[in-house]
Amino acid sequence: GGEIVGPFEAIATPGHSLDHVCLLYGRACFTGDTILGEGSVFVGSNGGSMALYLDSLRRLRELDLEVICPGHGPFVWDPYARIDAYIEHRLDRERRVLAAIESGASTLDEVLDRAWDDTDLSAHPLLREAARLTLQAHLVKLRDEGRLPAGAPQPA
Repeated sequence: GGEIVGPFEAIATPGHSLDHVCLLYGRACFTGDTILGEGSVFVGSNGGSMALYLDSLRRLRELDLEVICPGHGPFVWDPYARIDAYIEHRLDRERRVLAAIESGASTLDEVLDRAWDDTDLSAHPLLREAARLTLQAHLVKLRDEGRLPAGAPQPA
């Protein structure tokens, strides 16, 4: 369990940022930037951690939840489906990063273009940079786990 703050239980959920918390009130979880009402969460390597983010999602998966109240977007009334989708999205992106590297991508831009080829990174001026920082977070995780292939770009 977490620290009790007024009517809430504060649950440490590092990942998006290292000091991120979610607030649990009964079966409602106020997730801030850990889980959004729509889309996916930015997890960069500068102030965030992909490994800790996945751990935080798995920790939230163990709670008895009825609704997720995100910091952005609509309430999520099927919390476990959303948490599972977030975990699978990150693991799929990791598989895509590894596949890009194994197919010969050796620079950050090459890996980014191959691993994010399902996303229009020009749709918003900041999207490519957010994806690049998220790629860095994936590379750090893979390096720390001893799974970063030889020839892969090194995380900054």
